[in-house]
Amino acid sequence: MTTDWKRELRDKGYRLTPQRQLVLEAVTKLGHATPDEILTEVHKTAGGINISTVYRTLELLEQLELVKHTHLGHGAPTYHPAGRSDHLHLVCRDCESVTEVEPGLATPLADTVAARFGFDVDLQHFAIFGRCGDCTRRQAERRAEAAGAGSPDQA
Repeated sequence: MTTDWKRELRDKGYRLTPQRQLVLEAVTKLGHATPDEILTEVHKTAGGINISTVYRTLELLEQLELVKHTHLGHGAPTYHPAGRSDHLHLVCRDCESVTEVEPGLATPLADTVAARFGFDVDLQHFAIFGRCGDCTRRQAERRAEAAGAGSPDQA
């Protein structure tokens, strides 16, 4: 994403207000963030901005195609810069890490769903939940340790 937000907003008939700049900077720095996380980041610079300002700003910035949102769980949407290439989200249920992967990985699934159900899948808002490699490895180690602790030592 370009950081020439002043030009981008001006080209679309808007000004780069301090609030818009702070929200854009926070979204860019955080990568994937909820409005509350964005507010926390904004408060590091400007404590007077409230959550409703963040929501209104995000809504406008999404309409202007400067940010995009996705749903990575049951809570608030997660925002990220729009200038990034399209991607899917792999969300770890254990550590909550988010990994971006190319949407082509899900094309066979989307094609199958379209053929069978006539349903057009929106891959831009697609999140796959599971366990990341690190957490899978840690869980396997814990299981191995637990299994070893239950068996008597052989001398």
